[in-house]
Amino acid sequence: MERTTTTIKIIRKSIHTFLKHYNYFTITTLLALPFSASILISSSSLSPDSISLHNTFHFRLLSLFDSIGIPTSYEYFSIFTLKLSQTLTSSILLLPFTLSFLLITKTYIIQHLHTHNKKPPTFTGIFNSILQTQLWNSFLIISANSTSFCVLFVAFNCLETLKVFTSSTLIILLSIIGGITYSIVIANSMIICNMALVLSGMETKGGFISILKACVMIKRRTTTALSLALYIHITLAGIEALFQFRVASVYANLRTSNSSPLVMLEGLVIAYLYSIIITLDTITNCMFYKSCILEDSKYFPNQEEGKIHGYCLKVKGEEDELQ
Repeated sequence: MERTTTTIKIIRKSIHTFLKHYNYFTITTLLALPFSASILISSSSLSPDSISLHNTFHFRLLSLFDSIGIPTSYEYFSIFTLKLSQTLTSSILLLPFTLSFLLITKTYIIQHLHTHNKKPPTFTGIFNSILQTQLWNSFLIISANSTSFCVLFVAFNCLETLKVFTSSTLIILLSIIGGITYSIVIANSMIICNMALVLSGMETKGGFISILKACVMIKRRTTTALSLALYIHITLAGIEALFQFRVASVYANLRTSNSSPLVMLEGLVIAYLYSIIITLDTITNCMFYKSCILEDSKYFPNQEEGKIHGYCLKVKGEEDELQ
């Protein structure tokens, strides 16, 4: 119950911060617009390169799972490989937009919400820090996927050696357990990566050390972090579905029609909504970071006393102002 209250409080404070500084965050939202448009287009059927790369990944994944003995003939694994290939395709195609527009947007947001000192750090200092951390985040995500596949490979081969696969029901059950385990690993990896970006921006110290600090920071707050990520990702998934329904499918039928500019305009509005959620996601992570710092100060009051005590008083004052 306490974790749920904390989650709602952080979300409420994030929305309040966004509306309070709406003019500033409108600029950051526009900066994220190219990234939002690219991710919506890459996840739909509008990009020929995306379709080609996606089909290649899908075929390779099916071949890989077949070779290690995972039953890809079942519908569950077909959906799993489809979503995984979409994720890999988007990650590769969006890398230039991620390292430019997305990180610039996050840098401006973190700089605006930075309250360690009276004078916030420079844009270049924050950007360099989160750029280093983003590169390490990419390595972490790749490592998490590789480790998960290795574990699945060993598990399914051991079960096949022991002749456990005797019924289709058992195969489906074990496949679902493997999929859930993989999803949990990736979800926790994404949460750590998002927190590491904010932490490196706030402390202007990027690199692998930020990931380690993020792991320690959310160790006792995993439920809250997962809840915050769940709200954001459900909203983003809804906007992606809206784009697919209102733009991608309609544009495919009206490619040569005079209504196409209206469809493109509607797509631009949906991309702007996606950018707003990305902005709120960064603000939410910043508020979660401040909440963690404030909570840790109660357990470690003498840790970096001069720096943290003043920062916690600032965060406490912001919370009292909101209430």
